[in-house]
Amino acid sequence: MKKGQMIVGVISCLIASMSWGAMFPVADHALEYINPFYFSIIRYGAVSIVLIVLLWMKEGKEAFHLEGKGRLLVFFGSMAFTVYNVLVFLGQMLLGKAGVMVASIMEALMPIISIAILWGYKHVKPRKYMIISMIIAFVGTLFVITKGDMTFFLTLKNSIFPIAFIFLGVVGWVIYTMGGQSFPNWSTLRYSTLTCVFGTFVTGIITIILTMLGLVSAPSVGTISYIKYDLVFMAVLPGIVALLSWNYGVKILSSINGILFINFVPITTLIIMMIQGYKITIFDIVGTLLVIAALIQNNLCQRKEENQKSQMLQDEQMQKVV
Repeated sequence: MKKGQMIVGVISCLIASMSWGAMFPVADHALEYINPFYFSIIRYGAVSIVLIVLLWMKEGKEAFHLEGKGRLLVFFGSMAFTVYNVLVFLGQMLLGKAGVMVASIMEALMPIISIAILWGYKHVKPRKYMIISMIIAFVGTLFVITKGDMTFFLTLKNSIFPIAFIFLGVVGWVIYTMGGQSFPNWSTLRYSTLTCVFGTFVTGIITIILTMLGLVSAPSVGTISYIKYDLVFMAVLPGIVALLSWNYGVKILSSINGILFINFVPITTLIIMMIQGYKITIFDIVGTLLVIAALIQNNLCQRKEENQKSQMLQDEQMQKVV
């Protein structure tokens, strides 16, 4: 990989991660007036339209051919734009103000979750340093969630579902990120557009059913108008810009390396909330730093291992030549 190309990949992932770090405080305000289902539909409905136009202009109608990958597109799209977007914001809404940091710190667990998925699905057993990183990151997450109050576990029944929703949502995004490798010959715009369209469509069907059952209600025009700036921000920066930047950066760096930049999500969220005047506890800061330290350690050890393997291959090739 050329150095210039790597830099572009790094910048792309960085832009996406910082955009997502900013989205949780903004969503916190919007979710006071609109439920996560309609929040997701309106947001990604607008994003889908913009992406469709861009894809049509850049690659033509041929880019909309599914090439026998329709099921995969529906699956990965549902993981990102239904499971992730609905469940994460549902959990955040149910937790209240504390949900902003909990949702953000859960994002930083994505690298560890990806390792766990590879272990369970492809039976790729993690190295010792990976397991240590998982434990450290888990402790850091507990710090943020409990705020150092161990009596939290006595009242866990009141928070277990919101936390579970957020966690499942994050797992959905990890699966979506890894799914991009199934479309190596597709452009970033094409994969992003078709998965977004299918995922938003699935969310729409579920929302209509829930609305008919009376479980969720459609927002009024006045409500949408009141949070219009929140919706515009969510659609443009964490939506279009972050989605395209993320998929492009991951395509260059690989999902394992690219997902490390999720570290910047809780950092960005923490900074914004401090500016907004939210009382950040020492446990929020320590917990966030523990998660980041665990992920950095994991990545450094992983890179060292890859360099050693590369050196061994070079040595073997040299011996064959001799």
